[in-house]
Amino acid sequence: MKTERLLAMTVLLLNRGRMSAKELAERFEVSVKTIYRDMETLGRAGIPVMALQGASGGFEIMDRYTLDRHMMTPEEIGSLLSAVKGASRAIQDRTYDDLVQKFKALLQSEEGHTETKGETVIFDFQPWGQGSTARQKLALLRQAIRERRLAGLIYVRQDGSDESRIVEPTALVMKGGVWYLQAFCRERNDFRTFRLSRIQELNLLAETFELREAPRLESYEWNKSWSGGEEAAVRLVFRAEARYRFGDTFFPEQITAHPDGGFQVEGSFTVDEWFCGMLLSYGDLVRVEHPPSLAEEIKSRAERIVRVYESGNFSES
Repeated sequence: MKTERLLAMTVLLLNRGRMSAKELAERFEVSVKTIYRDMETLGRAGIPVMALQGASGGFEIMDRYTLDRHMMTPEEIGSLLSAVKGASRAIQDRTYDDLVQKFKALLQSEEGHTETKGETVIFDFQPWGQGSTARQKLALLRQAIRERRLAGLIYVRQDGSDESRIVEPTALVMKGGVWYLQAFCRERNDFRTFRLSRIQELNLLAETFELREAPRLESYEWNKSWSGGEEAAVRLVFRAEARYRFGDTFFPEQITAHPDGGFQVEGSFTVDEWFCGMLLSYGDLVRVEHPPSLAEEIKSRAERIVRVYESGNFSES
């Protein structure tokens, strides 16, 4: 356990730079005294750890120090290879193809070890149903990020209308099987997140930009203000036939099984366009029990759908 912690500390310091003893203690759930002993152990092992005093002090590893590849096991290299393969399938960038070959070479160079036949973990970052369209957008945006070039977007708003945006692309984010672009929006004068599937047109402009300090994306969490909806206590009842689906949307602790085979889902949710559309997608397999206002909204939307098919004309719905 201690050996694993020491290796993890070394990698963390190499990636993050200076960290205080308190930060390291909280990260590895040990005491500050243990951290000081660990630093002494790393020093005796030949790792050039420096201790700096003062308010902004802490521990850091001297520049130009790198880990030998033998500190990674074949299993760890194989895990990295699987992740890089997934990226190379989605992003048309030779960098990822080259990385795949390098990781394969590392595996083959391990004595008595060759690449495992049949991967146990497979990453595929290519969204369902978008074919080459998503790859083309990703390739263009990767180029814009590398060259720090402005990008012009025609973007679909939540109300279905189009809007033009000029943005400074910062990062590509894969979240829940969906690609997003983090960029500084010139119109909004702030950082925004754009869903790639809603980008209808994408053009790289000749003008370049100075890189801004962007919000960190280590933990990319949903911001409730994005949807514009209000949070409410909701109670839903699902038929047993819907069981294969609702587990993708709701947490296990929100789901209760009924003796009749049905299920109840209860929790606090943001009631917005997405939430109503999601409930309608279940058809007659779900009923809203609370709040009454949401039940009326779903009923009203279902009645409008019926009128569309009865009249045959959208304008009369």
